[in-house]
Amino acid sequence: MAKSDWTCSLSAICEWESPDYEPSLPVSEKSNPLTRDIDRASANSIVKMLQACDAQMFQEETGSTYHKLLSDQVVTTLMEVAKRVELVLKDPEDSLVILSGCGTSGRLAFLITSGFNRALRQLNQSPVYSYIIAGGDRALLSSQEAPEDDPKLGMLSLKKVCEGKKRVLFIGISCGLSAPFVAGQLDFCLQHPEVYTPVLVGFNPAHQARDEPLPGCTFTFLSVVQRMQELAKSHQAFLINPAVGPEAISGSSRMKGGSATKILLEVVLSAAHAAAFSHTPVACNGILLHLRAYEKTLDLTYAQSEIITDLVEAAGESLRCGRRVCYLGWGSLALLGLIDASECNPTFGADFEDVRGFVSGGYRELNNKEGPLTALGPEFCIAHEDFLHQVLPRLTDKDTVLLIYTHSDDVGKVVDLARRVREKTANLHAVYHQTDEDTSAALQQDEISRLCLSTLKIAWLQGASVSASLLHMQWELSTKLVLNAVSTGAHVLKGKIYQNHMIDVQVTNSKLYRRATRLLQKLSGRPESQCEEALLKTIYGANKLTLDMTTSDVITHTCTAVTRTKFSGSKSFRPMCPRDVLDVPMATTQINGQPNGPIAA
Repeated sequence: MAKSDWTCSLSAICEWESPDYEPSLPVSEKSNPLTRDIDRASANSIVKMLQACDAQMFQEETGSTYHKLLSDQVVTTLMEVAKRVELVLKDPEDSLVILSGCGTSGRLAFLITSGFNRALRQLNQSPVYSYIIAGGDRALLSSQEAPEDDPKLGMLSLKKVCEGKKRVLFIGISCGLSAPFVAGQLDFCLQHPEVYTPVLVGFNPAHQARDEPLPGCTFTFLSVVQRMQELAKSHQAFLINPAVGPEAISGSSRMKGGSATKILLEVVLSAAHAAAFSHTPVACNGILLHLRAYEKTLDLTYAQSEIITDLVEAAGESLRCGRRVCYLGWGSLALLGLIDASECNPTFGADFEDVRGFVSGGYRELNNKEGPLTALGPEFCIAHEDFLHQVLPRLTDKDTVLLIYTHSDDVGKVVDLARRVREKTANLHAVYHQTDEDTSAALQQDEISRLCLSTLKIAWLQGASVSASLLHMQWELSTKLVLNAVSTGAHVLKGKIYQNHMIDVQVTNSKLYRRATRLLQKLSGRPESQCEEALLKTIYGANKLTLDMTTSDVITHTCTAVTRTKFSGSKSFRPMCPRDVLDVPMATTQINGQPNGPIAA
């Protein structure tokens, strides 16, 4: 494949929809035909591949078996859920709308509830939104994957948040319809219909929900979904599960899964707010217009693909040199930097120092339930002051620093920070959003551009039909797309991906254990039983498995993997490496004739 002229055909875009394409895998775990050679691509081609994958979110239905984001069924369900939220907004006493999820889903639940509670306070209304994330607030900033496997913990977390409430609209997010934590919450809702109305958001068809026993439970995620499907006929439960296509990096739901989650929930809550406070009834046309606005966000963002490529190349070179990438942000865009950075460890086996996010105002801006978490360790130090004290003195030109802000932030402070960073490194870049009519910070922006190697400036049209809140949500989505491209592309260039599969992942929960086994089977061609045996030998560090090892459940296996990782260090324990686990010779990937990292780091 040429390094700079990557293109995709319509057949490649739709190939994943064929019933013969990886038929044993759910959509969220399939490999995307568009990116099967991403490990050998240039930075420019990586960005084009990511653009094509993101565009799959808005594919029209073409008689396939999958419901898409813009399908009539999905739009109708969004309307019905928006009306339920509207009821809570109009009568908020003893009521809650809860968003809950694991990993990226939980982080986006936090981001979205924070934004909409802020909007309510601006209207002198009481906040009605709350978030739950598996692992608590520390999971907002670091990988806490083991709690995802605990359905009882999910149920208890929900019960605690809802104590004393008489009406709860619960929105559980599980991109693969697989997280036991969320399944436990949904089951609890189904047991108490007098209080709870459950909504499930995910991106697999219902029949592809995970059908494995959950620890300590008599139900599976699939059985929960089937019960919800029956109740959906009478609008007592709701499923929002369009297929948006396989992820660019197989199974990495932080990308399209996260973007689609943000899009769907913001469409629902925005429609409810307009109905409750602006006398604009929830309607199909309004839902579709909002969805189309997000589609335009993709187009406007990727129109800057040349500069995004520059950012990917800079970040990739930093990681290849063993240096770091830092996001310095303001407002909610800074939170997206925190989220993106937190996802690099579980996705690419990265150290927390490799990609870090910092936010102006620190925990005061974050405003999370549990307050400051700095006592938990350096990876929880997130303020600009922390960056200035802990990171800036050690910066070199091999580090990449990215400023993230909008014209409505204090651009003067952006200039001040840019000057201080520029004293230590020339490798400074900026992502900046402004409306097309705003020129108030033009001189300051010119100085920032002079200080930076590259500036990704996106000018947005703000007509009468575009509210300030919609515009800000578009800025957020655009920023998420850019940061996902930067961190993903950089790790691809570092050699953390084989074909389009993660091969440097810790097996820290049941989802990753199953994914590891499937990947070993796909890449080695060996039987599933042999692949699982090889994986267990690596996890337990044994040449021969004992009866206790082979008869233990997946939870025991993943706890052992976590324990070994802690003692061995994240850079030395790699149970995901097919070459090491199965002793199968495999070639390194190449870029410009040079090794792009072996399959095992």
